[in-house]
Amino acid sequence: MWWQYFLVFLGALLFDIVPFPFAPAFTIMVFLQIIFQLNVWAVIVIGVAGSVLGRYILLLYAPLLAIKYLNKSKNNDIQFLGEKMRENKWKGQMIILAYSLLPLPTTPLFLGAGISRLKPIFIIPAFIIGKFTSDTFALLLGAYAAENTQTILDNAFSWKSAASLLFALFLIFCLFFIDWRTLIHSKRLVFNYKIWK
Repeated sequence: MWWQYFLVFLGALLFDIVPFPFAPAFTIMVFLQIIFQLNVWAVIVIGVAGSVLGRYILLLYAPLLAIKYLNKSKNNDIQFLGEKMRENKWKGQMIILAYSLLPLPTTPLFLGAGISRLKPIFIIPAFIIGKFTSDTFALLLGAYAAENTQTILDNAFSWKSAASLLFALFLIFCLFFIDWRTLIHSKRLVFNYKIWK
């Protein structure tokens, strides 16, 4: 049924549109694929499309969040970080691709890219490649997941999932509270906690 595939699209979109670390979109994709016995390749294509649209929307509204909640100094600092990524396009693309391949939330990456006003064309293509690759791997392991549901549910609240969440929160902390200009120019780590309006 078409509505089941629409749920895959909508679920992936909603999981990746939020501006805080959340469960990876492939978790809802795997869940729906197992529950409805959907074609795995259709789920991959439709789910990645939903995920990409969600991250694209996050890119668009992240600057609005920054303007509303962050002071001008922190906004400028994050935009400076984006300028540094733009200076070496290939290196920036490789960082985005490598990060997208890892089983880590990409929320900090897209928040930083959105606030620094990186153009979607700079970040989305590498993200699509990484996302398609990592989600394909995750969904092809769906058969294993179906046979070991209880183990997976037990691991959802394991030290690995907690470590992944803590790491994502740490990356967001670094994005917002490190003075990136000072770090890049003087090679000195300085924290600035006065970032809110």
